[in-house]
Amino acid sequence: MVTHRRWVFGVWLIVLVGLGSLAPSVFSSLAGAGWQANGSESVQVRELAQQHFGGNSSAAVQVVVHSDSAPITDPAVQDVIADVSGVFTGDTRFGDVVAPQPGMTISPDGRTGIVIAGANGTTDEMVKAVDDVKERLTALSADGIEVYPTGSSALWSDFNKANHDAMIQAELFSWPVTLAIMVLAFGSLVAAGLPLLLTVAGLVASAGGLVLLNGVTPISVWAMNFAMMFALALGIDYALFIVARFRDALRNADPRAAVAETMDTAGKAVVLSGLTVLVSLSAVLLVPAPAVRTMAVGIMLAVAFVLLATMTLLPAALGALGPKVNAASLPYAKRQAHRSPKFAAWGELLHKHPWPFALVSVGILIALALPVLGLKVAMPSIAVVPEDAPVRQGYALVQAQFGPGAPGALQVVVPDADAVETATVAARVDGISMVTPPQSAADDSGYALLQAIPSVDPSDEAMGSILADLRSTLPDSALVGGAPAENLDLQQALNDYLPIVVGIILVLGFVLLLVALQAPLIALLGTVVSLLSTAAAFGVAKLIFQDGHGSSLLGFTPQGFLDGWGPVFFFAMIFAIAMDYTVFLLATAKEHYERSGDSKVAQVDGLAHSGRVIFAAAAVMVAVFFTFALSDPLPPKEMGIILGVAVLLDAFLVRLVLLPVLLRLTGHGAWWSPAWLRAVLPSIRFSH
Repeated sequence: MVTHRRWVFGVWLIVLVGLGSLAPSVFSSLAGAGWQANGSESVQVRELAQQHFGGNSSAAVQVVVHSDSAPITDPAVQDVIADVSGVFTGDTRFGDVVAPQPGMTISPDGRTGIVIAGANGTTDEMVKAVDDVKERLTALSADGIEVYPTGSSALWSDFNKANHDAMIQAELFSWPVTLAIMVLAFGSLVAAGLPLLLTVAGLVASAGGLVLLNGVTPISVWAMNFAMMFALALGIDYALFIVARFRDALRNADPRAAVAETMDTAGKAVVLSGLTVLVSLSAVLLVPAPAVRTMAVGIMLAVAFVLLATMTLLPAALGALGPKVNAASLPYAKRQAHRSPKFAAWGELLHKHPWPFALVSVGILIALALPVLGLKVAMPSIAVVPEDAPVRQGYALVQAQFGPGAPGALQVVVPDADAVETATVAARVDGISMVTPPQSAADDSGYALLQAIPSVDPSDEAMGSILADLRSTLPDSALVGGAPAENLDLQQALNDYLPIVVGIILVLGFVLLLVALQAPLIALLGTVVSLLSTAAAFGVAKLIFQDGHGSSLLGFTPQGFLDGWGPVFFFAMIFAIAMDYTVFLLATAKEHYERSGDSKVAQVDGLAHSGRVIFAAAAVMVAVFFTFALSDPLPPKEMGIILGVAVLLDAFLVRLVLLPVLLRLTGHGAWWSPAWLRAVLPSIRFSH
């Protein structure tokens, strides 16, 4: 890379210009929905409703028209309803437009009506369609008549906007904080700036890559949000590790040789760390939910580009800079050695008194992990949308005028022959307050559609048993769907796949550590302690987001559960980050063991040479993640706090205390490997 650095810079310039030209359109191009369990009964119902009933599915747009003083029949209100219908007319993305109907979509007091615009497109297309028309719809409010677009498509439209704004605000806030931490860690403006430039390169490339990929298959807009976060956090991690090592190697070698030594030691650790992150996230691809899969794809793409930049662009830049990497140094930086005396002293302390530190750190982690036994999960409620969002105001109006379950009608598609029996049976199910008369399909397909209105809020715990009762008591030919059913089916799929995803991540994480370290015992211990810090992070999440401890301080109303996609997705993300630090520490310790053959040297010098980098990298990650805790929408807040707490616990209790103590207690056994295993595994050494 140093020898051919002009080629490296040239190729990266072409890549960044090419993909960078697509990057600005990333948020407007990516998909807004995808929260469904592919192949589920509820998705079948939505597809049948769109195909045979004019698009009157869970993706249909419901526009609430309300007046405190005039009934729906008032000419002024009728004019507004006509204007609402006119917004949808001629737009091929919308199907049949149905005016408010007495006894069904007109409230008992006659002052609220719901205009239904059918969905002609996919859920992603419908979210984009609502993005385009919602301002025109809300602008129709006038003279005491209120207009609010609501329904599932409008919910995702409003939520994605609030989420996007929060993410951008958090990113803008985190950059200066990150730079300040980097300058303190490196003591040099040039050295501190390199990781940020590397991160920008990875981020721009991954944004353009996601736009290209979206042309092949819909990619959730959330994929870019997560990609931004991970590109910043991991890009800085990798660059920190390599730049710190390069500055040390530069003391005794010319720039070219220093880059070679750096990549032969720290470079290997970064590659193995990056592979661990990619492998952990690849397990999430098994979950049959497009939004969840594409979020994983977004992070994997960002990590791949950051890793590529770290392996090519960074060594070329370091070779070109040489001693100038220390330019614009702070006074204390000139005395800073790669081997930290403070972390060496800390390593010696852990070596002398391993048991007290082991018991305290394990005790804290287990105490924090215990609440996870009472963790509840569910798909997000309307509370994730800001209170002033039109969709939430419309939702509240529908509940006030039609009953608590009205915004979450369950849809039943059944053959005409069984329609009357289905309606009769459905009306007798506990928790169903009303069933609409069956509506036969206009295309003579032989299907009928009826709506079953629950008596509870769509996010109420009882909704699960109501849906189960409906499905078990209705005729076998009846299919039950609707927005609440889609949420519950997705939650069930996430619950079903969680143990599979966790199992695959643990096995693959262990195998990668085993290949990297060639030592089964420490590879196993490294995997187990990562699991401990992950459980502790979820325990803290339960206390905050389910039980509401600290909710007033953090500025949110607890839902009484953690968002349903959290366990699968956050487990993969936390475990990936935890293994990141594990590789950095153990690769450094292994390097010193290979040189000295002394387990104490491996433990103390491993910590002395990697401790400062792990500390600085963790500080950056915690700063990045905790800035997302300042977001108004709940999911980014959950993500920021859970990941921030995970890094805090993992870096300071596991990597800087528990893992070094385990190296001390296992001694030479930590690095022992049977001859047959060494013969099977590829030979990887970290000493140069």
